[in-house]
Amino acid sequence: MIRKIFKNNSSRRFDEYIQKYKISTQFLAVNRKMVSRAVLIGFFIAFIPMPMQMVAVVALLPFFRFNALIAIAIVWITNPLTMPAIYYVEYLTGNFLLMQPGVHDIELSITWFSENIEEIFIPLYVGALFYSTLFSVGFYYLVNWLWIDSVQKERKNRKNDIQ
Repeated sequence: MIRKIFKNNSSRRFDEYIQKYKISTQFLAVNRKMVSRAVLIGFFIAFIPMPMQMVAVVALLPFFRFNALIAIAIVWITNPLTMPAIYYVEYLTGNFLLMQPGVHDIELSITWFSENIEEIFIPLYVGALFYSTLFSVGFYYLVNWLWIDSVQKERKNRKNDIQ
C-alpha cells in the first residue's frame, strides 16, 4: 500500500515542470531506498532547532541520494504552529537526560528565548539530537518494513490471481 501511494502520484503537469527546469530525476526517484532515506533525513533535520531547514535538506542532496520532495515535506512537521511545543519537549528531555533542573519560568516569546539562550542551548540540542535520532531511525525502518511488506503482499496476490 505505501509503495502505491508514492508510485501512483505522478502527473503530466509535474513531469512537464521537471523537464522545463531540467531538474535531475535522480533526486525525485520513488523507490524503497530513496524514499526511506528521504524519511530519515527529513525527520532528522525537522527536529533540529535551526532556521531554513529546507535549505539544509537541499544542501545534503549532493552527499546523499534521496527523494528531495519527500524530505522537504517531512521537514514541515516543525512548522510555526508546532515548533514551540516540539522545542519545549526537546528542552525538557534534554534537561532530563543531562539530569539538570532547567529554567522554571519559561515563556514562549522571542525576547525570553534570546535572553535565556545560554541556559537553554545545551539541553535543547541534547533533546533535539535524541528526538532527531529516535524519529528518523524509527521511521526509516518503518517505511522500509511497510514497503517490503507491500511488495510481498502484492506478489502473493498476483500469485494467487494466476492460480
